[in-house]
Order: sequence, then C-alpha cells, then structure tokens
Amino acid sequence: MLNKYARALFAAIFTPVAALLVRLKVSPDAVTIIGTLGVAAGALIGYPLGELFWGTVVITVFVFSDIIDGLMARMLGRSGKWGAFLDSTLDRVGDGAVFAGIVIWFYTGGNNHLIAAMALTCLVLGSIVSYSKARAEGLGMSANVGIAERSDRLVVVLVATGLVGLGIPEAVLAVVLVLLALASLVTVFQRVATVRSQALAAESLNGQ
Repeated sequence: MLNKYARALFAAIFTPVAALLVRLKVSPDAVTIIGTLGVAAGALIGYPLGELFWGTVVITVFVFSDIIDGLMARMLGRSGKWGAFLDSTLDRVGDGAVFAGIVIWFYTGGNNHLIAAMALTCLVLGSIVSYSKARAEGLGMSANVGIAERSDRLVVVLVATGLVGLGIPEAVLAVVLVLLALASLVTVFQRVATVRSQALAAESLNGQ
C-alpha cells in the first residue's frame, strides 16, 4: 500500500539527490551497501543500547537509500538483474537487523519479553512473506498480494519503536507487533492461495 501511494512522492523528493550522486560518479551498488550498513548500525547498535528514538532516526535516514539507488540505476540505464538481486537481498538484511535489534533490547535491558517474542515472530513471518513471493517468481508465477508488504511492515514498526523511545507506553509497540504478526500471517496465506490458484490453472491448461 505504501509502495503504491508514497513511492512516487519520495521519488520526486530524492531525484535531485540521486542526480547529484550520479554526477559524482557514485555507484548505485555503493549506495545500496552503505544504506544497509547504516540501517544495521542504527538497529544493532542503537536499539540494544536502549536508544530507540535515535536508532530509529538513523535507520530512517538510511532506509531512503533504497529509493535513491533505484533512481540512480534508472538514470544510468543499469536496471538489470544484478542490481535487483543485490537490492532485494540487502533489504532482507536490513529488515532482519531492525527486528533483531528490538529483540535484543527487550530481552535484555528493556526487560519486556512479550515485545521481544512478538518482534521475533514478526521477523520469522516477514521472512516467509518475502520468500513466498521470491519463490513464486522463481517458478514463473506471481504473489504480489497481501495486506502486509515489506514497506508497510517496516514503516509501522519504525514509527511505533521511535515513539516508545520518546516515552509512549511500551504496550503500544506490543499491540503493533501483535497486529503486524497477524497481518504477516494473513499475507502468507494470501500468497499461498494466489500461487495455488495459478498453479492449478496452469495444470488445467497443460492437461487440455
């Protein structure tokens, strides 16, 4: 949902930045890697130290590299398979770091095992959501459906975590993570159902 409504806006905002980096001969791959390292640093250093707000700020700044590198690739005519593979792979690294950082903090200094357990659940289900789409595409089908796509999950958890860092009750983050886990589970079933429908239709055609 966020991809549909917000990506065009952010693309317009960051196009000048992408153009500047292209003029400076910075590689889109370098932006992708630096962005992932920044997200991981904010999540795996900031969060475990209890810096939920500032960790979120750092993560948010570097998350936008995901838009910038795509803009740069299109400007340079490099929108190929390698860039798409690197981008998708490092997206999973960044997402994993965010939820892992939450798990570490709330299992240790944060001392809220419910939040830690739900963050771990979201991490696992989020991986399944991403894998189901990738596996479907690898088999020549599509699974681009679901109520909890990657950008939606990331924005929701970052907003909630950052607000907890500013002092709102931790219960808010717990509720958000429970709802996010449920939405991810629904998305998995939606994608399985979609792929099953496509597979049965293909088998029917082949049997004719």
